[in-house]
Amino acid sequence: MKNTTQYISTYSSPIGELTLASNGPCLTGVWFDGQKYFGSTLTNEYEQKSLPVFEQTKAWLNCYFSGKVPDFTPDLHLTGTPFRLEIWEILKGIPYGKTVTYKEIAETIALSKGLRSMSAQAVGNAVGHNPISILIPCHRVIGCNGSLTGYAGGIDRKISLLTLEQADTSTLFFK
Repeated sequence: MKNTTQYISTYSSPIGELTLASNGPCLTGVWFDGQKYFGSTLTNEYEQKSLPVFEQTKAWLNCYFSGKVPDFTPDLHLTGTPFRLEIWEILKGIPYGKTVTYKEIAETIALSKGLRSMSAQAVGNAVGHNPISILIPCHRVIGCNGSLTGYAGGIDRKISLLTLEQADTSTLFFK
């Protein structure tokens, strides 16, 4: 029988406690404690454990929160629908300090599938269910009118992350 035990660790970030999850070799989740969809990839059985992937993730987070762009990424393992996996792959390509809109992602998906349009709301739902916060930068996605919306970790944290990355937030606003 396949081992389904999962592991967790914690990380104290400048903007709140993070819980890290792993299947052993790969990172499967990073959530701010108490955020929406917290622990979405965790099974009922998990244990706190020190793992190399957690040490790599903490080194990545230390680099990131010191204002530098990490030049490595721990091994990630994502599970989700094909649509969500496609969206999360797009998120991984958003450059540090830049933002894109839900609409722009929807247009990218529509173009790749040969569709006339794609729902920005469907994209927003997939972005919101991203299980690996910060490393997969869903905080870099904004409303098409510049509104700061839709971050499961909270808008204050979204602003903090964009500010840390020195993104241009001068035209962004709360919805």
